[in-house]
Amino acid sequence: MIEVEAADGVATLTLNRPEAKNALSIELRDLIADALEELSAREDVRAIVITGTGDVFSAGFDLREFARAQDDRALHRRIWDSSDRFHRMVLHCPTPTVAAVNGPAIAGGFDLAVMCDLRVAAEHARFEHPEIGFGDVVYGPLRELVGGSMARELALTGRRVSAAEALELRLVNKVVPADAALPEARAMAAAIAASPRWVSRRTKAKIIRRAAIHPGDTLDL
Repeated sequence: MIEVEAADGVATLTLNRPEAKNALSIELRDLIADALEELSAREDVRAIVITGTGDVFSAGFDLREFARAQDDRALHRRIWDSSDRFHRMVLHCPTPTVAAVNGPAIAGGFDLAVMCDLRVAAEHARFEHPEIGFGDVVYGPLRELVGGSMARELALTGRRVSAAEALELRLVNKVVPADAALPEARAMAAAIAASPRWVSRRTKAKIIRRAAIHPGDTLDL
């Protein structure tokens, strides 16, 4: 469900469930969390790119699991334990992360993108929170990027944001043609990786501290 490769200080973590639009199932979230933990411990990795296979970045959490969890308390507990660890690992990853948003980033996929440090979006990418019909969103990291007024609008209305508008809102750092999203994200990650590992990790620690994002209360888990 994931592919991981590393070269020249940059690791690329690819969500690989194209048949499910890279939906974040329990298993996929756990694999992402495991990979981030392992990559952060590697001395040869100084930046991490996260992207998706196919033309969708991620369609969010796997709703089929939520449906089954209505009658399965153990599965319900697994979903939220997995969610808690996943969010914590992405938000507090000590190695800088760059999202190569190769297509729509929906619901939990939108959250994954905003929890990364930087974002490069394909021209056809879009961002939205349709899950507001049944649950709340990851608010803190979104607010840190676009400010309180816009974050409230997006979190409360769930309206769709195009890649072009996302650039205007500073939700993303750059918009490029579809086939350039991953190469551009890797180039951005390479610029990070050009610094010594200890420097970028100290800067990342400052980013986390200044953002004041704490998974336990920001995500209400």
